[in-house]
Formats: sequence, C-alpha cells, structure tokens
Amino acid sequence: MVSVGAIPVFPGTAEGPSLVLDQPLSWWGGIDPRDGTIIDAHHPQHGQSTVGRVLILPGGRGSSGGSAVLAESVRLMTAPAALVLKEVDPILVVGVIVAAELYPDRNCPLVVAREGYDLLVSSRTTRIRTDGRIEQS
Repeated sequence: MVSVGAIPVFPGTAEGPSLVLDQPLSWWGGIDPRDGTIIDAHHPQHGQSTVGRVLILPGGRGSSGGSAVLAESVRLMTAPAALVLKEVDPILVVGVIVAAELYPDRNCPLVVAREGYDLLVSSRTTRIRTDGRIEQS
C-alpha cells in the first residue's frame, strides 16, 4: 500500500482506479465533457477515459475556459472522481469550486501532492481522504 500526504485544496473523499498522466492537460480542447475522454491528439494518454477515475497529473495547461469544461463534466457526471496535482492549477481549482456551487450533490476533490507525487501509480485503486491523505492499494 502506498500512502502519500497531500494538501486538500478542495477537500472531499473519493475512490476509484487511478490514471497517471505523463503531461499536464488542458480541459479546454483536451477533454470531451460529454464522455470524459482525453481528446488532445498530442497528449500521451489520448483516447483514455477519465470518468470516475482518480486523475493524477502534473498540472493543468492552458485556457481559463477549462474551468467551465471541468464544471460541465461534473454536471454530466463524466468528471474524474478526484484530481491529484503535483502543482496547484488555479483553473482547475476554479472548475471544482464552481461545480460544487452549481451541483452541490456532486463532488470532485482536488489535492496537491508535491512530495510523494512520484510514488503514485496507475492501475490501482486510489482513495482520497478529507484530510488530503492519498492511499493506493
């Protein structure tokens, strides 16, 4: 079992299979909010689904419109179960906050795991606790 401390930027609990992205991702033009698929043709994980997964990524990339795309993904229930970032991304933070305000029955926690980020892996179940602790089994 891997256990990593993280900073709960937008706290909550979540659990799901992990997906580690090799590169940052822009939600604007990088994710299809209708089905949660990575559509950026240049991204190494192009074609992967993010729905219900704990998405582990170095950070976001790009347009402020990504906040709206992330909020729309939450509305459509095609969003990741949680976001684990290596560095804070204000665009993604705004997206989960707006989604929580508009759709209070849905949750997409966002945590930052600067130290221990490199220990996190795909193909395992990842749990995010309210205190920000990340557990993989």
